[in-house]
Amino acid sequence: MTEALTALPAPNDGLETSPRVKSEVQPIFKALGRDNSAAREKLHSGGKAPAAPSIMSAASDTESGIFSGESETCAEHECDLDRFCQTDVKVICAHCTVVGPCQGHSVTPLADRVTAVRNQLVDACEKIQLQALRIEKFIEKTLADKEKKLQVSASTARERVVTRVNAAREALEEEEQRLLEEVQQEEERVEQCLLTQRAHWGQALASLARTRSRLVRTLTHTPDAQLVTSIQEIAESIEEAEGVGEPYDTEQLNMKQGCSESQLLRGMWATAMLNAPNASALPLKFDERTANPLLLLSDDHRSLTFLRKKPRETPPYDPARFDHWPNALGTLSISSGTRSWTLDVGDSAAFKVGVCYASLQRKGSGDEARLGHNDHSWVLSHYDGEYSFWHAGEKALLPVATKPQKVGVLLDWPSQTLLFYEPESAAILYCVTYEFSAPLLPAFAVTDQSITIV
Repeated sequence: MTEALTALPAPNDGLETSPRVKSEVQPIFKALGRDNSAAREKLHSGGKAPAAPSIMSAASDTESGIFSGESETCAEHECDLDRFCQTDVKVICAHCTVVGPCQGHSVTPLADRVTAVRNQLVDACEKIQLQALRIEKFIEKTLADKEKKLQVSASTARERVVTRVNAAREALEEEEQRLLEEVQQEEERVEQCLLTQRAHWGQALASLARTRSRLVRTLTHTPDAQLVTSIQEIAESIEEAEGVGEPYDTEQLNMKQGCSESQLLRGMWATAMLNAPNASALPLKFDERTANPLLLLSDDHRSLTFLRKKPRETPPYDPARFDHWPNALGTLSISSGTRSWTLDVGDSAAFKVGVCYASLQRKGSGDEARLGHNDHSWVLSHYDGEYSFWHAGEKALLPVATKPQKVGVLLDWPSQTLLFYEPESAAILYCVTYEFSAPLLPAFAVTDQSITIV
């Protein structure tokens, strides 16, 4: 506060007010918009004034006489009430402290008490005034500035969304047009091949029909003497028929599978599938019956730990159990919809995750029971610091820069697409499309530490 503070006139009790009160009270009521005379009237009227609970909570203004405009006397000793008992929180006379009920209590002069209370009120008013000024400043400046910034930020955010969506839409539309043209070209190429093949084999069929008719006519209408001398002619007809050859199917008669695929389209599709609400998580556990004896299964059937030593007690024989390779399968099969599951691989340096047919071989050390080394399984493998995708014994190296702590698998049955991804960043590790001929089971393998279904 910049203006000087002046005290309100003290009650007519013969006590002087401290200089601090004289210099600080009056402008406080002005600053708060109160009428000074009204405040003075309230103070002199004996009405209740706001006091700190710890000081004035037990006594009213009338009882204490602090704000009374007239001097009061003690009813018991008929002396002026010029003392304040802090113990009983009331105004008393000097005799009350000697022979009255306030013997041994904490007592101060009433004038000092009045000064303290008024100074307390001045301090409270100052704090309230400063608080009000801060609130006004916050409303007028901070909130106004925030409102302006909000409008700018919201406008910028909208522009960013529209710009990025338009860019993605434009790129996707261009990719759509390019791929549709490629599909059209491939369709026309195959149609042309089919027309060519149809014309060629149609001519060959007509040629064979003519040759056969000629030979049948020779066989049925040529006299014996002339027939035996027509060997050369017959041989030429037979050689002509044999020259037609046998028809056979070729890849040229099929559309290229990759004509409708591209990295951009697959990436956008994968991102959309990973964020789609219909990609429900599979309530998955490890199937105890299939787990190799070298794999320790947790009580909740969600963790597999590789045992470096063969356990003393082997599980009973089960045709579903892998007896050589450290494999285990999931409990649920997938033949519809879109399903996903996540595997926490931790620090494991050797594991596999993927899918397989239920008909996968379970016994023996051959490739038919080894995940990824037969045409019944598709897996992502991590071994010796290398990430790769395996199917039918063929290996595709994956450029993984940072070892993921978790690996996600998404299987979209309608599009026959299997997707491996890193859940934290949604980065696509590998994606493959295959015409699956039977329901699929989640498949796992581990030869180092543990893996856990999340």
